Amino acid sequence: MPAEGELFAVVQEMLSEGRMRVECEDGRVRIGRVIGKLRKRVWIRVGDLVLVKPWVVEGERKCDIIHKYTPTQANWLKKKGLLKNLEI
Repeated sequence: MPAEGELFAVVQEMLSEGRMRVECEDGRVRIGRVIGKLRKRVWIRVGDLVLVKPWVVEGERKCDIIHKYTPTQANWLKKKGLLKNLEI
């Protein structure tokens, strides 16, 4: 579950150097980067549900990707009605 300041997002496009274009639940499109501890351990693809934390500076445009949800977890969140503004 997202903590304060964290948002659900869906990956739209893969960019270079571990960066991705994500559509957040607040309706904004941000550039997300995979944090260091996930970089070599979790493989993220287009269409995956992720948890992001917007930056303090440039928070409307950039964010950190802090967690990737499995398809089973994403379906559960959708059934519970927590992903109202996102298309998965």
